[in-house]
Amino acid sequence: MDLHRHLEGSVRLSTLIDVAHIYGVTIPGTGELRSLVQVTKEEPYTFKNFLSKFQTLRLFYRSQEIIRRITREAIADAAADNVRYLELRFTPVALGKEQDFSLSDVMDWVIEGVHQAQEETGILTRLIVSVNRHESPQLAEEVVSLAIERHTDGIAGLDLAGNEANFSALPFASIFKEAQQAGLHISVHAGEWGGAINVAEAITCLGAERIGHGVRVLEDPAVVDLARERNTTFEVCITSNYQSGSIASIDNHPLPRMLAAGLNVTINTDDPSISQITLSDEYRLACEGLGISFATLQGRVLAAAKAAFLPERERQTLVTKLQEQLWSQ
Repeated sequence: MDLHRHLEGSVRLSTLIDVAHIYGVTIPGTGELRSLVQVTKEEPYTFKNFLSKFQTLRLFYRSQEIIRRITREAIADAAADNVRYLELRFTPVALGKEQDFSLSDVMDWVIEGVHQAQEETGILTRLIVSVNRHESPQLAEEVVSLAIERHTDGIAGLDLAGNEANFSALPFASIFKEAQQAGLHISVHAGEWGGAINVAEAITCLGAERIGHGVRVLEDPAVVDLARERNTTFEVCITSNYQSGSIASIDNHPLPRMLAAGLNVTINTDDPSISQITLSDEYRLACEGLGISFATLQGRVLAAAKAAFLPERERQTLVTKLQEQLWSQ
């Protein structure tokens, strides 16, 4: 169960090399390219460095075929890791900017890629459309309008992402309210590079059902109480939280303390290609690195199913199937 995985952070290195050869994109050697699109041990673990990977990746979204391909491959990679349900979030503006593709075309190409991958892999996949804090609310409004039109074609939710340290979520509040009223579920990146107040704003002002990361929520007991009372789901991504500078060390990741505080925590990948991980790696890290018991891990997997952005009947079917699989082992 992966509720927080970015399409743009899931592109295979081999695919980038193929695209470079086909479209004449000038790239350095493979080792140098890796450092531009993946986090390596030699570089600083900061949010600026982490976000810089996406700037390079934007150079490779050259055609409809590429966007479909990276979508299919992202889902195929999840299926190979035995992910049973995937929510793949994507940023239409980022995918379309380099070649000036229309936002509507980009959305349709990603949807087409999802449909094909679902047939090929059998993995149930839903899409979450992301908009960025540092871009204009007017642009976000355009994206949301197009997402609402495609709500019945696999787009299940709306996400606010980007540079939380320097840009407020509040200018987007009315847009997110409109999206929620139209039937889209809401996830908001908050409490990752900003404080607990951002988590509170996401819940109370943007209607967030789920918080992307949220690892700084523990800084304010009142916000912990708010999240617990609302049963807000936290989409924690352990390795990413370390590589992006949200936490100082893996050993001190707040996941165990979040669980002890009664918060509804799930475990996810964020950007598996950028971080060079799988969801299995993150589950293993939670147990072996953070001391989470296997029984607790099972509970967090089930919590992810219960928080899926699906209609009630489909979500309950997913939960029932997962319960049968988890407790038959």
